[in-house]
Amino acid sequence: MSGPGEGKIKLGKADVYIHVKGKSNARVTHIDIESEELNKIIKPGEASYVQAKEGGVFIGLKKEMIERAERLAKN
Repeated sequence: MSGPGEGKIKLGKADVYIHVKGKSNARVTHIDIESEELNKIIKPGEASYVQAKEGGVFIGLKKEMIERAERLAKN
């Protein structure tokens, strides 16, 4: 986990849950990361790529998502 650094912009707080199969309409157990700020980059229904890293996860972005993230970073 590398923490804050040049070129890193904090999105704010996210709620993270383990969503258990059979509860609240979950078909499979999965992890929910709920954040209005994140939804400005990755729109509901869009798919992305996640990989584990030391201390957390890395979410890879597609071209359109990168463009939205870079626009948000400029503001």
